[in-house]
Amino acid sequence: MGRSQETFGKKEREKKKQKKKELKAKRKQERRQMEGDKGDNITYQDVYGNFHDTPPEKAEKVKAENVNLGAAPREDMGDLDPIRKGVVTFFNHDKGYGFIRDKATQESIFVHVKNLEEEINEDNAVTFEVEQGPKGPSAYNVKVTR
Repeated sequence: MGRSQETFGKKEREKKKQKKKELKAKRKQERRQMEGDKGDNITYQDVYGNFHDTPPEKAEKVKAENVNLGAAPREDMGDLDPIRKGVVTFFNHDKGYGFIRDKATQESIFVHVKNLEEEINEDNAVTFEVEQGPKGPSAYNVKVTR
């Protein structure tokens, strides 16, 4: 007959695990008794954004199509002049890229050195056109305004 595969160390670890599990269950039970078993943990929000434990007196029906689950859609900027004005907020000559802050929309627009008509530096006022690049809007035909 073979010997048991459980060693003394394995038995001790199993005992510790069991003791830990029992202690956790005991603490959970004590917490529930202290809280008084409130039942469900539902929080309600009123029209002003405040949270309450009790449901509102008058519930408003909300249509599912009126609920926006994502970021607000961007407004169409089609009516903007194709030639925009802005200020260079950052430009790294070693890496060949930077960013322009559009004066009309206050949007930060990426600019690459290959899209420059002339050399630019930070805080230069520039005119540029915008195209959609692979990661967002990108400026091209960038010229310094004098």
